[in-house]
Amino acid sequence: MTELAPNIIPPRHPNQVMKLARMGSFHQCRLSFMRTLLRRLKSEQWRFEQARFDIDAQGVGTALYCAHGPDRSYTLVAFANDLPPEKRSDRVIATEWDATFTLFDGIPTDADVDRLRANVPLQEAGRITESELSLSRANRSVRLWEHVVDRLAAGQQPDTDLVQSVGYLMRTTAVYGSAKFGAADREVIADRPEFSSPFQVEMLSVFLTRSFVMDLVEHMARAKSPDAVPLNPALRRTFGIGNSTGLGMAPFLLHHPQLLNNWIAAKEEALARIRSLRAANADAVATFMGFIPRAMKMAAIWRSEHPLQIQKLAALNTDVATLQTYLQTFDFNGDHPWNRLYEWAETKLSIEGQELLVSLMMEPYGDLIDGLTGCMAADESIGHRIDGTVSLGDTITQLQHIYAFAENLNWDSPECTARAWYVSEEKLEPRLGERFEEPIAEYEQPLQPARDAMRMLGDIKTYVPETPLAAFLLQHPEHRHTARRIQIAARWPYAEIRDNTIAHDMLPIDMLRCKLSFFGAGYFDPRSDRWVRINMFRNAPFPDDLANEDADNWTYPS
Repeated sequence: MTELAPNIIPPRHPNQVMKLARMGSFHQCRLSFMRTLLRRLKSEQWRFEQARFDIDAQGVGTALYCAHGPDRSYTLVAFANDLPPEKRSDRVIATEWDATFTLFDGIPTDADVDRLRANVPLQEAGRITESELSLSRANRSVRLWEHVVDRLAAGQQPDTDLVQSVGYLMRTTAVYGSAKFGAADREVIADRPEFSSPFQVEMLSVFLTRSFVMDLVEHMARAKSPDAVPLNPALRRTFGIGNSTGLGMAPFLLHHPQLLNNWIAAKEEALARIRSLRAANADAVATFMGFIPRAMKMAAIWRSEHPLQIQKLAALNTDVATLQTYLQTFDFNGDHPWNRLYEWAETKLSIEGQELLVSLMMEPYGDLIDGLTGCMAADESIGHRIDGTVSLGDTITQLQHIYAFAENLNWDSPECTARAWYVSEEKLEPRLGERFEEPIAEYEQPLQPARDAMRMLGDIKTYVPETPLAAFLLQHPEHRHTARRIQIAARWPYAEIRDNTIAHDMLPIDMLRCKLSFFGAGYFDPRSDRWVRINMFRNAPFPDDLANEDADNWTYPS
């Protein structure tokens, strides 16, 4: 058991951590939500069953996958479709998919399944009820699905290199929860221990979806030929579930500042605890060193066609090689070895490499940091009432502390305000437009905290410092949202992105990657600066394997 002593090394400062370039370089870690889920499923000895698999030779039908916990059961209800290739799209405007899903609260009756069959395949056009906890859909990988079916039907295994380069047979294009389209509100399940950590409903849905997808591809191979063989178990494990995520997710981090703070604060506390350890025992060092070649393999098989990610991957491969060489002579017996290693990385590795090292350093210390997952949720139902008694002098102090970077920017420059966030009329989805090329400014959403803070600062300076904030806001109600953000960020230091979210060179994919890394995703593959493909549960145990396998030792290839 690692002894928990008072931190000597403090958590990293928000001005360092909350920069978009660093947030866009985060990697999954022990605190990620997929790993939190699997640890719980194993420790509580959840039981799983394929309760129904009525799928025909064309791959059309219904399947039910049940997860039985200590107190409750949940069922993934899956509807498989024979979708023509020309209708397959990752875009939100799609109306048909290869498969659609919902996570049912309990065990559905036949009447429930009939009701869901009439609604779930329609997704946004249908409606679900409080009995359903999530709604999702997925499409087959064009490159890999037919190859795997054909190979298995011929009695052969798929091409390993092709499998590694793609990594999934289906990718989801949305996994909705929290009252979307009629599903149960977060408040309905918030007091259930299994869902106390963030996004556990969505992670459980994807975890069960992965089992359905693997069963479906083997079923399609058997339907094609009586000589079909199943996937080799080791190769089967290398398939995850893909996901395509776009701009709709990016504003989440701005809309939920307290939740963002709790995620980042837990991770930074974990890092600070490890850096504060005066010594590293032999077992911890051996565990850490065992992950280095696995991290090298992960970096080597990570593929992307996007120029920015290609550049980051080249740096990451160099970083891991540099780290491996440095570790050959590194003295783990000296004082505060993890802090010395981290400080070396800050001067020798790229940001991508530094953040990978942060995740790797956490691997040996589950007993020290895993409990922090209990601090990552946030009760946002109480709201954040503005304290109007605060003086404008104190407000200026808070504002300048949080948004110091913004005071040095030229907000009259088109480059600083090039973008504008708005909501599309057709799909009610967040969009990012070019302010000076499109007539969108009047529809702008309050997703540019730094610019708004500077506007508020300019107006505050015309008042005497002793003026109460309430009196100022009576004259300038347009600054209420900024006043609220200032007071939130003053209380929760990691609540605010310390960067310009409407700059001409701002990359929304940095926000996407930050959030997805906390999900536990990997192998980020940006398709533009505004949407990204990822892989979820790649190399993870399947439900029936959890009882006999490590629920954590899967996130890096073996």
